[in-house]
Amino acid sequence: MTIEKRRVPVARLGMLERAVMETLWDLTGPATGEPDATARQVVDTLAASRSLAYTTVLTVLDRLERKGLVRRLREGRPHRYAPAATREAYAAELMLEALGRASDRHAALVRFVDAVSPKEAEVLRRALLGDAERREAPP
Repeated sequence: MTIEKRRVPVARLGMLERAVMETLWDLTGPATGEPDATARQVVDTLAASRSLAYTTVLTVLDRLERKGLVRRLREGRPHRYAPAATREAYAAELMLEALGRASDRHAALVRFVDAVSPKEAEVLRRALLGDAERREAPP
């Protein structure tokens, strides 16, 4: 399996942007088998926890597209939206950005490793060793 190493745009997300991204990630990807979603699907899913106007969600999706976090697929009506990267790739980029801001990267890495669970430490160890199954949590 080849792991793609392209950079994910890292943008600070407001609460509403985060909610829309989380919803889009939940609606798309390998877990759902859906590559994209409509704004209506995002609105309807968010309706369980908050009341948002359709136009508000469209505005947020447009903003996320400009930030490089969402791709708008302009095939027919309505437009469909897809995350530009997985939730995990985005989280990894946030961690790399935070590490890049540390004045002592070594100390930041040690502090991070001290804070992870034994299972997470095992995943990190396997990833560093280049294990083909490195993304799988140990049993």
